[in-house]
Amino acid sequence: MAGEVLSLTVNGRTREVADAHPGESLLYVLRERLGLAGAKNACEEGECGSCTVRVDGRLVCGCLVLAAAVDGSEVTTIEGLGVEGPDEAVELSDVQQAFLDAGAVQCGFCTPGLLMAIDDLLDRDPDPDDLVVREAISGNLCRCTGYGRILAAVELAGAVRRGGGGAQ
Repeated sequence: MAGEVLSLTVNGRTREVADAHPGESLLYVLRERLGLAGAKNACEEGECGSCTVRVDGRLVCGCLVLAAAVDGSEVTTIEGLGVEGPDEAVELSDVQQAFLDAGAVQCGFCTPGLLMAIDDLLDRDPDPDDLVVREAISGNLCRCTGYGRILAAVELAGAVRRGGGGAQ
C-alpha cells in the first residue's frame, strides 16, 4: 500500500516526502527521509526534549507528532537556526555562538533541543530572569552538565538580542 505525499516547509524550503506512512513521526521524517539529523532520537516519549523543533512557530517534540498531522506546516529545525551569510555560507545564530562561547556544549545530544527552546524563549523575552529560563528549558534533559554553562549561554545570547554585546 503506497503512502501519502507530504508537503512541509522545512527551514524555509518546501520539501515533499513521497510514500510517507500515516504512523511516521515528524522526527522520523526529518531524520530519515529528509536527512536532517540535528534533532535527536532519544526517549521517543517526549520526556527529554532532544527532538524539539518548531511547527508553525510552536515548540513540539518531533517524536510525538505524526508527520501527517503537520502536512502543509512550516517546520524549523536546529539546522534552520543559522543565518545565511555572504557566499551562502551559514553562520551560527546568536544562541549557537553563545553555547560555544560559554562552553555549554558537552556531548551534544541535548544541545539541539536546548538551542531550539532557548531561541524560542529569547524571541519572546530577550531579558528573562533565571526562573523563566529554567522553566523554558525544563523539558530538555542534559546528563552532562549542571546547567550552569547553559544558563550562562542564555545570558550571552540575551545580551546580543538586547543589543548589549556578548556572543557574536
